[in-house]
Amino acid sequence: MSAQPLKNRLLACLPEEEQERLSPHLELVPMKLGQVVYETGVILEYAYFPIDCIVSLLYVMADGDSSEIAMVGNEGVVGISLFMGGEATTGRAVIQNDGHAFRLKGSELKREFKRSEALQHLLLRYTQALLTQMTQTAACNKHHSVPQQLIRWLLLGLDRLPDNKLMMTQGLIANMLGVRREGVTDAAGTLQSAGLIEYSHGTFTVLDRPRLEQAACECYAVVKREFDRLLPNVTAS
Repeated sequence: MSAQPLKNRLLACLPEEEQERLSPHLELVPMKLGQVVYETGVILEYAYFPIDCIVSLLYVMADGDSSEIAMVGNEGVVGISLFMGGEATTGRAVIQNDGHAFRLKGSELKREFKRSEALQHLLLRYTQALLTQMTQTAACNKHHSVPQQLIRWLLLGLDRLPDNKLMMTQGLIANMLGVRREGVTDAAGTLQSAGLIEYSHGTFTVLDRPRLEQAACECYAVVKREFDRLLPNVTAS
């Protein structure tokens, strides 16, 4: 496998023989901000292994409102329904940051999942970690303040990107968190006044990550600890 696919940390954890077997089937595709990867109820055709983008997994209500239940970056894969047997999903996946991903046909992923014990073990452990993120996100959105939710969102995003910047408007973040835009504006202003972040023209820059982590609620640590426990070789990169 070439060096590029190894930029997805999940793929990089596979034994070399299995990397070589998957490599011819991986297609590098651009991922643009706001692009819908899949919609609710649609049969999935591809799995996506992000490299330098973030994909938001959203739950969409009947009236069209939505909120983020998890985010996936270069530590993971989008499309777990393919190997879990469901084929379709009850949510929507939307690109949160521009970048690239490797696309793999669902039929190839399912074939390799049945064939490879290493891939099967890796993807199931990843799924368990992802479910922890979903559960903790629901708890955080219910019990913690908007500033705490924003801090969790920023830290999880930074863990999945190569630098300390996240490009996202406050309006879009409000939609992700399921809160009013004014709440995100006030929260960002509080964090900026404290010298933890800088926000300008749709870009969040984290200035003091250690202090930001200290200000975080328990939810970020719970999710990070579970990813580190279940996928130590993935999250160590």
